[in-house]
Amino acid sequence: MIGFRPAGADGTTGNGGMGSVALLAAHCDDLAIGAGGSLLTVCSARPGLRVDALVLSGGGTEREDEEHAALAAFCPGADLRLTVLKLPDGRLPAHWEEAKAAVEELRARSDPDLLFAPHPADAHQDHRGLARLVPTAFRDHQVLGYEIVKWDGDLGRPQVYQPLAAEVAEAKVTLLQQHYPSQRRRPWYDREAFLGLARIRGIECHARYAEAFHVNKLTIDLAGG
Repeated sequence: MIGFRPAGADGTTGNGGMGSVALLAAHCDDLAIGAGGSLLTVCSARPGLRVDALVLSGGGTEREDEEHAALAAFCPGADLRLTVLKLPDGRLPAHWEEAKAAVEELRARSDPDLLFAPHPADAHQDHRGLARLVPTAFRDHQVLGYEIVKWDGDLGRPQVYQPLAAEVAEAKVTLLQQHYPSQRRRPWYDREAFLGLARIRGIECHARYAEAFHVNKLTIDLAGG
């Protein structure tokens, strides 16, 4: 279990606390699906938290508008800075240099205490490709690789869990339906799918609901320094 020092009464985190978070996604809605409950949790607990977000595709379309509105709702009270680029959906391997440059630019303007990103075993080529770029730029950062349920059946055995209060899990589902109307036609984009996975992950960590993440490397401090 990963823990951070709680924010003080004034909303600051202090030494050893979490002062900033970075978010990486290949597509609009990836972050909300994979880590929406965790974002609601951490941003509600830490008003003023800096959140730097990068989405590689959807720029200039209705999806960009959806993403701006959605992340503002999923990151309440945060100092949110979102960039949505125009890389073509499903073609990230062919745009490797542009994707790598974008990830490196995010790193140049942020030094997050925690990074949410896709994980390398994701079956979608865009998710998987972006995940493989993460350690080339964020070499000394704690990365939580989120999961996205899909036709491919690539859900694995995650190592890290964030329990979600029931009201947070419900809020996540409500916001997903509210802010991404372009995705409602998809057969898997529904309340049962999102709450069902959260319930399964909750069972795995002795909670009602949870989000789960993959971790490639984790540093701990047993001395408490």
